[in-house]
Amino acid sequence: MAELEGQGGGVVADPRGVLRQGRAFLDFFWDIAKPEQEVRLAATENLLRHLREGRKDDELKYTLKRLVEGLGATREAARPGFSLALAQVLQAFEEIPICSVLEQIKEKHNLEKVKKKLVRNAAFGNFFGVMALFQSGRLVKDRKALLESIQLLQQLAHHQAHLRDLPRKTLIDITSEVPETVFEEVLFGILQSDLASAFTSPENLHLLLVGIQKFPGVLKPKNLKKLFGSPTVVNEENIPRLVELLQSAAKSEKKDKKLPSVVFDLLQVSLKEGAFELFWKEGVENGLLKEKSGPVSYMCYRLLGSALPLLSLDQLQMVLKGKVMQHYGEHVVTTQLPDRFKFAPEMEAYIDEFLNSCDDLERQLAVMIGFSTLTNQGYPVLSSSSRVVRHLQPEALQKYVEWLKDMFLRPDFDCCLDFSSNRQKQNQENVNIAQHKIARLRKWIVHRLANIIESPVKKEESLVMDISRFCFFHAFFETKKKTSQIREASVLPSDPLDEQAHSMAENYFFGLLQTLNTLTVLGDTAKAAALREKHIHGVTADGKLWIFLLVEYANKLLSSEHVKAVKPFTKEQRDAWERTLQSVKNLQKKEKKSDSAKVVAFQQLLLLMAIHLFKNQSETMDVLSDLLNCTERAFSKEPKKKKTDNTEPGWVEVMVEILLSLLAQPSLLIRRISKSVFVRICPNLTKRGLQLILDVLDPYQEQNEESAVVVMEESDKKIKSSQDTDEEGSEDSSDEGDTEEENDSGDEEKNEEVDDDFRSQLMNVLQAGNALGGDESDEELDDEAMMALDKNISALFAEQQKRIQAKKDEKDRMRKEKILRRDFKIKVLDLIEAFLTKQSENPLVFDIIEPLLRVIEQCMSSDSDKQEVDFLQKTANIFKNSLCRTKQYCKRVDALRDDLHAFVERLVKKACKHTDSSVALYYFSASLYLLKVLRGNTSDKSSTPPTPLPEKQSDIPQASQLLSTGCLDMERVTVIYQQALTQFLTKRNSALTSSMFHDLFRRFPIMCKPLVDTLVKSITAGARQHQQAQACLLLHKVLLLRELKLFMTEEEWEQLIRESISQVTESLKMVGKCILKADREKVAKSLELLNFLLKTVTEQKLRVKLTELDKVLVALNQPEGMGNSARLDSLYWNVMRWLNYTKPKKEKTANKPVQEAEPLKRKKKGFLPETKKRKNRKKGVQENGVAPVTSEDGEPAAPEEQPLGTETPKQKKGLVPGSSKHKNQNRGARENGVAMVGSGEEAVNEGDAVADKKKKKKKKMNRKRKGDAGNEAEQVPAAKKTKGGVSQETQQKQGKADQQKQGKAKKKRKEEKTPVPQE
Repeated sequence: MAELEGQGGGVVADPRGVLRQGRAFLDFFWDIAKPEQEVRLAATENLLRHLREGRKDDELKYTLKRLVEGLGATREAARPGFSLALAQVLQAFEEIPICSVLEQIKEKHNLEKVKKKLVRNAAFGNFFGVMALFQSGRLVKDRKALLESIQLLQQLAHHQAHLRDLPRKTLIDITSEVPETVFEEVLFGILQSDLASAFTSPENLHLLLVGIQKFPGVLKPKNLKKLFGSPTVVNEENIPRLVELLQSAAKSEKKDKKLPSVVFDLLQVSLKEGAFELFWKEGVENGLLKEKSGPVSYMCYRLLGSALPLLSLDQLQMVLKGKVMQHYGEHVVTTQLPDRFKFAPEMEAYIDEFLNSCDDLERQLAVMIGFSTLTNQGYPVLSSSSRVVRHLQPEALQKYVEWLKDMFLRPDFDCCLDFSSNRQKQNQENVNIAQHKIARLRKWIVHRLANIIESPVKKEESLVMDISRFCFFHAFFETKKKTSQIREASVLPSDPLDEQAHSMAENYFFGLLQTLNTLTVLGDTAKAAALREKHIHGVTADGKLWIFLLVEYANKLLSSEHVKAVKPFTKEQRDAWERTLQSVKNLQKKEKKSDSAKVVAFQQLLLLMAIHLFKNQSETMDVLSDLLNCTERAFSKEPKKKKTDNTEPGWVEVMVEILLSLLAQPSLLIRRISKSVFVRICPNLTKRGLQLILDVLDPYQEQNEESAVVVMEESDKKIKSSQDTDEEGSEDSSDEGDTEEENDSGDEEKNEEVDDDFRSQLMNVLQAGNALGGDESDEELDDEAMMALDKNISALFAEQQKRIQAKKDEKDRMRKEKILRRDFKIKVLDLIEAFLTKQSENPLVFDIIEPLLRVIEQCMSSDSDKQEVDFLQKTANIFKNSLCRTKQYCKRVDALRDDLHAFVERLVKKACKHTDSSVALYYFSASLYLLKVLRGNTSDKSSTPPTPLPEKQSDIPQASQLLSTGCLDMERVTVIYQQALTQFLTKRNSALTSSMFHDLFRRFPIMCKPLVDTLVKSITAGARQHQQAQACLLLHKVLLLRELKLFMTEEEWEQLIRESISQVTESLKMVGKCILKADREKVAKSLELLNFLLKTVTEQKLRVKLTELDKVLVALNQPEGMGNSARLDSLYWNVMRWLNYTKPKKEKTANKPVQEAEPLKRKKKGFLPETKKRKNRKKGVQENGVAPVTSEDGEPAAPEEQPLGTETPKQKKGLVPGSSKHKNQNRGARENGVAMVGSGEEAVNEGDAVADKKKKKKKKMNRKRKGDAGNEAEQVPAAKKTKGGVSQETQQKQGKADQQKQGKAKKKRKEEKTPVPQE
């Protein structure tokens, strides 16, 4: 390393020695300059590893030289890459002197000697060099290098056009890392000028502030006074200059959207100097806020948020009541538009961070109350659902809740920082402002309290109950006289709650009730932890329901004389209330004896309806009385004995009706509890009860639901106006909005057509007023007659407008009813899904199949709006997943055997009659589900003996399982599906598909043997070629099933193969010599089937005669047989391989002499009419003097069989024989199966065609200039070859290009040749 130190310039003595070592070392430097950060970092690591392992001086010198050069690279991504690499090298090899590297950087990137256009690169080279020295961590230790680096940065600060403020920021970063002694001895002297001019730029001020904080012993007040004349930075004299600098800093960093460092440092210095109040009031509120610009305002908001952790309690209260807070509140209110910048989320992040890091309860509470009292006409700016409360400590949370409750009862706007926007000031003339503010504040407080329970803050059960009781009391009760017995009645509200306030509290309370129902168990006890592990919700740690505790509290309030209900109970309602409480107590006694889940579900429903008595007494009374009767009958033993009376509905039917009525309610909580209750009563569900649910889904019974729907609509409107917590309301309203626009546009078009009645009435009015006098009288009407006529006409038009509006309203009402009805049906589907999931083995499942199919069928043919599509999708998913694909099914169908067989027949016939295959698929799938049920049941009365097993298969354990038919009547089922299969293969337009029958054969192999004969016969008896192809396809898939051989003897199997081959042979005979387009599918499926059949015959050595088949297949190989289909050709030769035929190979070298004689042929010229020349050019028989290569049977060879370099230009473009566009043109290229090649006349014709090409060369060149690149590659070489003077090198290049093109074409054809199973 002594040698390295001596060579300060870093000149490498033998660079070639380094370069000779290989590319791996040099590639490190290439990768360091790449734009991808991962590549740069990996290259730096690899370079360091290489240098450490090698320890070669010449490599290290070369590395330093390359890295220093790269610091001033032109590419922006390369400069930081080289800087980082240099820093890592200096850090790893501490023996390298820092000063020598700095001198090398200065010499390489000398700002004085460099050319003017390279000044930018040199400036960046110096800057990134200093950065590398600083990042290495060694700069601070070397005083000489530190001094020179600071001086270099000061010099670079003058190049603001290129580097902006980067040198100043780096200088500040270096200064902040320097020890105080080094700063005093080395840097203080050279930085005095910068420190003295601190008030001239934000960068110099930042340097001073960092120095004051880092080196208080150096920058003492007396030293500061020497520097700029005052012992402190923040004082009244400096405030104006500080404000200007802060404004400049805000505008310079507005794109970064962060608080400038100089501002935060100034805040810390003001706190250190004890001048924070002066800085905040004079500098921020009376200084910065006076300039109404966005960047400055946002800087003030960020300063407020950043200052929260640094301030004391008194300073926090001063700041949270100041002008910055009010300014921030006005910003939040005025930026509600979606395209405006919103600072509220950023401020919430500041509050969240402060509360998370602060341990002082008083300061936490001060910040929460401060932001909760920033109000806009009484409504706090902080969101009532803000999640910042999750960081509050339990004591602070308790105090915050108490403060909220006190503000609800006694609103104190003197402690609030209230403001109004300009628009609100204009519109508040006729409004009672005080009452308006109180209502808005109380609304926010109730929502805030309810949200505290929902938030993940750590809370006690007592706090949750306290909030719940408070909300419940003020929703449904009022205090008549203060009492200490009831905590909520211990304080009278300073302003009594009106009806609107009670309604608002009521709506939020039911949202809170929903939260309580899903609340996890609170507390740290072992019992609470056990309940949490069981995922039990809605109960306290001792197992009591939250809703039960609220009902107990309500009962206490009802029996108290000091409070009164907002809606007092009648005697009948009070009796129902008492009866409900007694019923719940009885259920709690039975909870340990009977099904606890069922008991809890009924308890929840009873308690919920009891609380709903306070909300809607008249409607709830009917439901509650029926519910009480059902509960008593459901948990008593008497109903099981009484089964004689069929006129009176059972408790289950009544319960189903109650649950259906509750599902129509807008409350999500009611619907959830109703569904949980239904799940518990599913085992007791009767056929009549299930029919009540299915009647709702029946598309033909919608007319009977109109009256109920209207009530639902009215309640829905009320809920929407009072902010219901139902999650589905927004979806409904959006659907209504979508369809409303369509209907309005349709109404406008219809209104343009005036009806005849209105026309006749208008004519009568005009005639009565003599306005239609015609040519007989020229007299004009007087003023009185005109006025009377105007009145009559206006009255007539007003009546007509009323009629039009009435029609519009009626259509709108019907549309809304339809939306509500459909929404109700979607909710009812949840009950169907629950029943199918929980009671899949219940025989009532069979009654659900047809109603679901009717719904699917009706939805397929109705409107396609979003709600209808959602309804269809949900029904289809339930049908497929919960019904057809379920693994559990009814195991007691012996008594229903005949009915189920008739059901299967009915379903299959409907599938056959249907015109839509997508609907037919659901009917067919339902029939397969019933087959699964019938086969899976064992019948005691089965008269059909089991099919005897063949000898060879009798020892297979699965055979008996596959051969068991269960309750299936095989003869009857075979006839059903045989008729369907026959219709599919003989009817021209059948809704059935091959995939349906393939599913049947795959899932029920026992059906293969009875139906396989129909498939074999349909190979020739099919209605069209398509049906015959489908018969081949299905037969192929059936024969592939290994279970089929379990049902057949060897003789039957051999006979089946023999008949199949015979039928395919007859089918191929009907094709004829030339395969038409319609026959191609049939031939392809036949050949695929034949391939399997011949493989089976060969491998199993079956005795089948193949003579006739051999003749038919050989006849297909005629030139007009296969045509130009590569797929058919491949399938054909796969079949012929089993008959010991091999595909003839083409001699690719036979045409080389023709290619060599090409220039000679082109010289021949002759006379030919113009029409003949055009005809030959279209045929494409010859191009560039090369004849198309023919196969042995006279057909043009496949493209992959042609010699390299002999493709015609048409083949290069893709216009090869067999393509649909040029099929007819290519037919003329063959005659009796032999290609027309070698006649002298055609050679002359071709030569003349080439000559004609030469004449049109200019036109082709013009196309080339216009950008016809496709023709350029194909036409220009052909024109050059006609001259006869083509060099050997040109021919070789052309041959290589042709080979590449041919290789790509070959690969593409191979992919196309790959056989794909088709249905």
